Amino acid sequence: MTIEDKVYAVEQVMEKLDREIASFQQWSTLHCKNGCGKCCFKPDIEASALEFLPFAHHLFREGKADAWYENLRESTSPLCLILDPTINGVGLCSEYKHRGLICRLFGYSARTNKYGSRELVTCQVIKTEQQAAFEVAVEKIASQKGEVPIMSEYYMQLHAIDPDMAREFFPINKAIKRAIEVILHYYAYR
Repeated sequence: MTIEDKVYAVEQVMEKLDREIASFQQWSTLHCKNGCGKCCFKPDIEASALEFLPFAHHLFREGKADAWYENLRESTSPLCLILDPTINGVGLCSEYKHRGLICRLFGYSARTNKYGSRELVTCQVIKTEQQAAFEVAVEKIASQKGEVPIMSEYYMQLHAIDPDMAREFFPINKAIKRAIEVILHYYAYR
């Protein structure tokens, strides 16, 4: 599989997830509070390099990969460098289209617990400020009457694209940096 094939495959997974999240948001009415981004400010968010391969490829095509790489190499911030708290709106990503899998999943997906039941994974803001809708969603998900993306299924889809790049998780900036390294290395020899 070429690097372009991998980028396309990851993009397809992300687009499918975005459609499922939109469907979940529609029936559950759950949504992020405008301008919140509280989850984005957690300093210990981890991701795989594969999640950011489309972003790295985009940067390369735009001629920005080297600059981003240097920024990531020099940065000591644990916060994602895609994060831009000055943006107005729901998402605080300067590259919202290219955000990672965990950034998409958190808030609008479920995990399967040790008993095989689905549990909604969302933030405290949604749980408290949209309590009634949250409780209805939890009930529907537990009874399997409400469709919701399942976290592990999406991580397995990425794993099927490239097991090596999907296996290891890094602090988010290091994951982005590794994705850029893969792209730069690939095209250096083409």
